[in-house]
Amino acid sequence: MSPIATSVGPFAVATQWVVLLVCAGIAALVGHLIGRRQQVGITGTLTDMLLAAALVGRIIFVAIWFEHYSDAPWTILDIRDGGFTSWAGVSTAIAVALWQGWRRDALRGPLLFGLLAGSLAWGVSPALMRLNTGPALSDLDGVEFVNLQGKPQSLAALAQGRPLVVNLWATWCPPCRREMPVLAKAQQQISGVCFVFVDQGEVAFTVQKFLGASQLVVANVLLDPGKKLGEQLGPMALPTTLFYDASGRLVETHLGALSPATLADKLKKLGMPGLSEPDVSAQ
Repeated sequence: MSPIATSVGPFAVATQWVVLLVCAGIAALVGHLIGRRQQVGITGTLTDMLLAAALVGRIIFVAIWFEHYSDAPWTILDIRDGGFTSWAGVSTAIAVALWQGWRRDALRGPLLFGLLAGSLAWGVSPALMRLNTGPALSDLDGVEFVNLQGKPQSLAALAQGRPLVVNLWATWCPPCRREMPVLAKAQQQISGVCFVFVDQGEVAFTVQKFLGASQLVVANVLLDPGKKLGEQLGPMALPTTLFYDASGRLVETHLGALSPATLADKLKKLGMPGLSEPDVSAQ
């Protein structure tokens, strides 16, 4: 199983972003080798493509889910939630490449072969790194969780055949505290999806004290004293959220705090029920 995050110094970065940068580096190298006789490089073009893709992908994402930003429009600038629309970003990157190639004849060959090499690397990366796999719900049967009353509890028993959203968090983690109201409200308003909060490494008293002080009403709070679930995922940061389908297969992960928009987007992509009910905007 490939980890969902990769350690970069003291930080954990989502593996998919690391793979994207590696593929961009491969594209730049191939473009350099093809264009070196004419002293033509494609690094600048690749940078333009990535920046334009990120900007347009964010704009389209915000436009689609604007209802979740309308109460706090300044959060549009907070890209830490990972809210981007991939098809818009890819289309924009292709448009930039075509425009740059049309303007500069000498760039066309290096850019074409560089992009082909980068695309090939991206295409084979899931097979090489097994990026599409992860711990199925059945793989977690051996992980010991307890509820706040100290009784053993399994994720499968809570899910009962429903789609499952598992949030790994801790009371000392600022991004965890920031996203908790979003997930708590979603748990109350969205039927057909089981939301579970798995605290990493703390005792029941600490968790109960935090929940009481924050006046959050949440169900399915579990303790993972040995951080065994985190170990299953490899390098990671808190919060991390796992999305399981009804069959118990891990189909989506999110590293970092979820905004109402990113949560709604992921649930829609996974075909999880409940989005026709009241929205999951933050309180």
